[in-house]
Amino acid sequence: MSYLSEHTQAPDALEYQAAQQRLFEQLRAQKDIGQAGSIFSSRVSVEQVEEGDLLAPKFDAQGLLTCVTTDATTGDVLMVGYMNQSALAKTIQTKEAHYWSRSRQMLWHKGATSGLVQKVEELRVDDDQDAVWLRVGVAGSGASCHVGYRSCFYRRIPVGFEWQPGGALIYVEPSKTFDPKQIYGDLPNPTIL
Repeated sequence: MSYLSEHTQAPDALEYQAAQQRLFEQLRAQKDIGQAGSIFSSRVSVEQVEEGDLLAPKFDAQGLLTCVTTDATTGDVLMVGYMNQSALAKTIQTKEAHYWSRSRQMLWHKGATSGLVQKVEELRVDDDQDAVWLRVGVAGSGASCHVGYRSCFYRRIPVGFEWQPGGALIYVEPSKTFDPKQIYGDLPNPTIL
């Protein structure tokens, strides 16, 4: 495939790409991506937040908003994470998922260690702009879970008549897509007891 055919897009896609480029330039103009909050609009009114076309995210008292991440092809939920202003700005800028790791207290580029980078195909914000939804394609084995499964939601809880106190969770993914020990080695496990 030629460069021209790979990069020739419909007018709507070109407009979208131009808007992304403008946002990228705004981000690049920031001295520190950690101060990228100025790329977001102020929250002026309920109408502006719910019906307007400006991104005015509401971060909680810890400076975070919830992020639901799904597979762009299947729609399966891969994970739920959190973003601070820097993570959201870097995700918009790079089209790769960035999160705030609550356990490690640091910005986290998903896949930087494992190679299982989440490429953002679509980013949506909810009605009151306190949560986002990433639709992604995942590099490599397609896994998004540090335990080695494709989804962090690899077990289900029996409900109704299936439920028994002390009963076992049911695995819905039959096997891991990678061995976490081979990928992460001696890095600390992010799960907190």
